[in-house]
Amino acid sequence: MSPGGKALAEFVAEATEILDALARDLLVLDERRGQEADPDLVNGIFRAAHSLKGLSGLFGQERISRLAHGTEDLLDRLRLGKLLLDGAVLDALIEVLDAFQALLGEAARGAESELLSGRVEAMAARLASLGAPVAVAEDDPLDRLELDAQVRAVFTEYEEHRLRENVRRGVALWRVRAAFDLSDFDKGLADLNARLKPLGEVISTLPSAQPGGAHGIAFDLIFGAQVDRASLEAGLKGTPAELSPLAVRPAAATATNALLQAAQPAATIRTSEAHSTPTKRGGKKKAARSTPGAAKVPAKGLSVAPPPPPGASDSPPAALTADTSLRSLTQTVRVDIGRLDGLINMVGELLLIKANLQRLAESARQDGAVALSKLFGQELARETRGLERKLEALQEGLLEARMVPVGQVFDKLARLVRRITREAGKEIELAISGGEVELDKLIVEELSDPLMHLIRNAIDHGVEAPDARLAAGKSRRAVVGLRAEQKGNHVVIEVSDDGAGIDEVRVREVAITRGIITFAQAQELSRRELLNLIFQPGFSTARSVSELSGRGVGLDVVKNNLGNLSGIIDVWSERGKGTAFHLTLPVTLAIIRALLVGVSGRTYAVPLNSVLEIISVQPRDIRTVERREVVDLRGQTLPFVRLARMFALPERPVSRHFVVVVGLAQERLGIAVDELHGQQDIVTKPLGGRLQSVRGISGATDLGNRRTVLVLDVAALLEEGMALERRRA
Repeated sequence: MSPGGKALAEFVAEATEILDALARDLLVLDERRGQEADPDLVNGIFRAAHSLKGLSGLFGQERISRLAHGTEDLLDRLRLGKLLLDGAVLDALIEVLDAFQALLGEAARGAESELLSGRVEAMAARLASLGAPVAVAEDDPLDRLELDAQVRAVFTEYEEHRLRENVRRGVALWRVRAAFDLSDFDKGLADLNARLKPLGEVISTLPSAQPGGAHGIAFDLIFGAQVDRASLEAGLKGTPAELSPLAVRPAAATATNALLQAAQPAATIRTSEAHSTPTKRGGKKKAARSTPGAAKVPAKGLSVAPPPPPGASDSPPAALTADTSLRSLTQTVRVDIGRLDGLINMVGELLLIKANLQRLAESARQDGAVALSKLFGQELARETRGLERKLEALQEGLLEARMVPVGQVFDKLARLVRRITREAGKEIELAISGGEVELDKLIVEELSDPLMHLIRNAIDHGVEAPDARLAAGKSRRAVVGLRAEQKGNHVVIEVSDDGAGIDEVRVREVAITRGIITFAQAQELSRRELLNLIFQPGFSTARSVSELSGRGVGLDVVKNNLGNLSGIIDVWSERGKGTAFHLTLPVTLAIIRALLVGVSGRTYAVPLNSVLEIISVQPRDIRTVERREVVDLRGQTLPFVRLARMFALPERPVSRHFVVVVGLAQERLGIAVDELHGQQDIVTKPLGGRLQSVRGISGATDLGNRRTVLVLDVAALLEEGMALERRRA
C-alpha cells in the first residue's frame, strides 16, 4: 500500500470509530426524546464532533472538517444552554451523522460528489441558524451562590452554566476537598470522581487554596448532590474527602416571578443571563478548560423540548442518500496490546521449536543412521508435540483477535429503525439483546446487509399501522426484536416482530401461480416447508408485496448471502401474532476443524462444527418415505442423501454406509460417504470460475501434503438434501 493509501486507510478507520461512538450517543439521546438530556451525554457528542473536526483537518478532508465545525458550534451552544434541544435540533444532528457517513464513504473511494457537497454546504448553513434561543433571566442565579470572587473567576463558561442550572433547580451544592500524595494523585482523584458520579454531578475540579502538605496536592471539587448528606458521606467513606456545604441565598420574589414568566412557553424557553453572550460579564471571554464529568441523573439534565405535534413543520429533510450498505468502510480491528504480547511470545517459542527441528534435520542429513535411532525418533516426536500445542494456542489467539461484538452492527440497525419508522408513520420499539455476542469481523460485516433487509421488511410490511393494531386488540407501538445468542460453535440471530404474520394460504396460492411448486407438491408440504417457500427466487413480485405484506421481497438474496457465510435461515410465523427469522452462523470461517471423508475415490472436508455424530448403516436400513430416502436414528426419521449421487459421481457398491449426521438450527441431515480419513485444521480459500457456483461447495483447502480438497457447504447441503428427492420426483 502506498504511503498516501495507508494514511487514508488510517483516517477512515479512526473516523469510523468516532462516528460509531457518535451514533451510539445520538441513539440514546433520541430514545429519551421529550425528556431531559444528560449533560454528560451531550458533552460526549460534542467531544466526538471536536475530535472528528481535528482528525479530518489533519488529513486534509475539508468537507468533513467544515461540517464537523458547524456541528461542534451547534453542540457548544446546546451544552452552554444557549439553545434548546428540541425535535428540530435532534433531527438535524441525526441527519448530520448520515452526512458524515456519506462523506466518509466518498473519501474512502477517493471521489467527491458535487451533489453531496452542495447538500453538505446547505446543511452547515442550516446548523448555524438552528435552535430556539433561550430567554435571559433578570437575575443571575450564580450571584446567589456564596463563592469567593477568586474561585468564581476561574470557572469556565460551561461550569458557570452548570452551576446556574443546579442553583436554579435547588440542588444541594458542596465543596469536596481532598489532598493526595504527589506520586499518585491522579489515581486518587480518578477514584474520587468515580465515587461521586453516581451520587450527583461533578461540576468543577480546582486546585485547593489550602496546601496539601509538603509532598502533596489538594483539590476542591464543586459538586451538585442528588442524595442527602448521610448517603454522600457513606459513598465517600474511605477517601480523604472533606465535605462542606456551599450556601445559596434564596431568590428574591421579583426574580422568582421573572423566572416563572420566562418559563411560561412550556419547556421551550429556559432562563440564564449567561445564555445571551459567550463572554463573561465585563467582556472577558472564558478560558477553555476540560469539561468535568457529569452523573447520569435525569433531574439535572439539559432541557429537551417536547416533540412537535402532528403536522408541525420541523421535520428534517429527506436523508442525504437512500439506504446503502451498513458495512463498515474499514476492515480494521482494535486489538488489546496484552493480547498481541501473548501472540508475539508464542511466535518466539515457535522459532525455538523451528531451530530444534532444523538441528534434527541437519543431524539426519549428515548421518542417515541417526534418523533411524530410537532417541532421534523420541526427540522428533517431542518437538512435533510442542509445535502442535503452540500452533493451537497461536490459532486460538489469532481467532480471538478477529472477533468483534455483533452489537457493532446492531447499533447501526437501530439508526436505520428510527429513520424507517418516521418514513412509515408507525410506532416501533426496537428490543435489542445479545449485542455482546462475538463473531468474526468479516462475518459481522457481511451480515449487515441481510439484517438490514429483514429489519426493513419487518417495519415496512410486517407490523401494522397504529390504528390497525388497536383494532386488532394490540398496543399502538409494535415491537421489533433483534437478539443474538451463542450456541456452541454457532451464533443464532433472531429478527422478530409482533405484526400480522405470514398468510400461509396466500403463500401457497402465489407459489403455485408462479410455478415454484405444483398443486400436488403443495399438498405434501409441511407447514415449515411452506413458509420456507418465501426464500425461493422469483417468489416476490410487486403484486405479492401488497398481498403478502411484503414478506419474501428479496429474501432469496438474504438466503444466498447467508449461504456464502455457511449459514442458514429459518422462519416461524403465526397469523396475527408475528414473524421471526432465525439466522444460524458459524463463529468464524478463518481456521476451522474439519472431518475428512472419502467419496468415490475423492476426498472432501466437512466443517466439524456442523457434525453432530457419525453412524454406520446397512443398505437394507435405508427406506423411502414420500419419495425421500431416510434412515432411523434412535426412533427419529433422518433425511438421508448420498454425496456421490448429489455430485453426480460414480457410486461404488458398499456393504455399509458411513453416515455423517450434520445439523444447523433445527435442520438435520445424514450424508452417506464411503470412507473416514480423520480430522484436521484447515484454512478455507474461496473458489473462482465455474466452481464458484457449484451448490454444496464453500471453498477449497490444502491438506499440507500438496493435496487440494474441496470443503463442503453444510448449510447448502441441508437445503439441497431437503428438496432433492422432491425435485427428482
